[in-house]
Amino acid sequence: MDIFTGLLNGFSIALTGTNILFCFLGALIGTAIGVLPGLGPAATIALLLPMTYVIGSPVTAIIMMAGIYYGAMYGGSTTSILLNLPGEAASVVTCIDGYQMAKKGRAGAALGIAAIGSFIAGTVAVLGLTFFAPPLAEFALDFGPPEYFALTTLGLLLAVTLSGGSIVKGLIILFVGLLLAMVGLDPISGKIRFTFGSIVLQGGFDFVTLAMGVFGLGEILYNLESTLKTEIVTTKLGKVFPTLKDWADSKWAIFRGSVIGFFVGIIPGGGAVISSLASYAIEKKYSKHPEEFGHGAIQGVAGPESANNAASSSSFIPLLTLGIPGNAAIAMIFAALMIQGITPGPFLVAEHPDVFWGVIASMYIGNAMLLVLNLPMVGIWVQMLRVPYGILAPIIVLFTTVGVYSVQNQIFDIYSMLFFAALGYGMRKLNFDPAPLPLAFVLGPMVERSLRQSLLISGGDLTIFVTRPISGTLIAIFVLLIVGQTAFFIKRKMTTGKKTPTT
Repeated sequence: MDIFTGLLNGFSIALTGTNILFCFLGALIGTAIGVLPGLGPAATIALLLPMTYVIGSPVTAIIMMAGIYYGAMYGGSTTSILLNLPGEAASVVTCIDGYQMAKKGRAGAALGIAAIGSFIAGTVAVLGLTFFAPPLAEFALDFGPPEYFALTTLGLLLAVTLSGGSIVKGLIILFVGLLLAMVGLDPISGKIRFTFGSIVLQGGFDFVTLAMGVFGLGEILYNLESTLKTEIVTTKLGKVFPTLKDWADSKWAIFRGSVIGFFVGIIPGGGAVISSLASYAIEKKYSKHPEEFGHGAIQGVAGPESANNAASSSSFIPLLTLGIPGNAAIAMIFAALMIQGITPGPFLVAEHPDVFWGVIASMYIGNAMLLVLNLPMVGIWVQMLRVPYGILAPIIVLFTTVGVYSVQNQIFDIYSMLFFAALGYGMRKLNFDPAPLPLAFVLGPMVERSLRQSLLISGGDLTIFVTRPISGTLIAIFVLLIVGQTAFFIKRKMTTGKKTPTT
């Protein structure tokens, strides 16, 4: 099946009444979640994972989950611009100039260019996904256990090093996730391990329970501690559609943001946050008027918003073709596929073309829906910001508890969720980024299985990882990354040590 035939088949699937409805619901929920501060796409998808059992159709379920993810990128700009409070982590940079534009009475223009830039960038990224993913999937068919071990290990390390937080803390959370993934049956020998005599743990921890605990209930507990002020900077938005001058000033920022976001999104751990930061830095560096940045430069809104939306779409490439989730939200979608009995990876195109092409086609439709949701309906999202978080939180907790119990009808799952909620809350209190946890939990079995299979093939010879071209290249990148990070850490320590305290 060639690309155009596959895409046409994808549109025939995505344009069915049920899939259009769930695509719209995903886009709507994603936008709402992006607008509301305190609850991101990863937490939302985690809370809705039990729905995948009810929906039934894998294509429909993933279409909705994907819509929530890239829809949140759209919605996050609204809160950033009007409140100076990012509704989603990828919209942090938008606060800098978006809020300043709002204070000058140009909130409408900022929201408009953010929506248009997001639409263009999202569409460009989906086009890249359409033509780049199938060849990559064919290339990945040559992967054996050594290649998968090298790829997954490199992906986990990149996810830690590029997250922007403490690398040491990231590695700790990574190992915690790997340990949790090892509970239950040994994937090679079938022996029971780390269950401490508990029968219910023989099947391991359930990902839905972990995700809803860490990213759902844990997120809510942490947010309830802080008082989220929702004082809107202005009730007069002004013209939502940007002027010709605004478009002239923003068009190249949108283009550059789209390209940056697409390529950064492919890298595990890169994602929307890194791409938006990179886009803002580049726009400021190459601007003819860099002094305007921080004071309401429209390029400072257009570039980052384009970048984070492009990254959200391109992050599906490693998921669909290699089976490697690059961030926490994509890990939730990975879990949704596994719940449906579908293993993402190089065989997905051949074995489940309806899922592969149906999801890609739905992203074209979803981007168009989001443009409509974000431009004419700005006033509705503004009013939604007035809903106190204290009202939303108990409702979310209720749905979370019911959702966890409904998966297996076991009270143990509720206790497990409370444990993971405490873990998630503790991580946030101690400034640990929880994102590596679901990635390690999802990829842990793949890492262990590919490592042990490789050693069985080679008779215990570790050189199998460096003598094969693909795995050897990936291992070399892995080593260079570690050496580079170590050198950077030592240099920073030496620089800090030379500074004398001022009296």
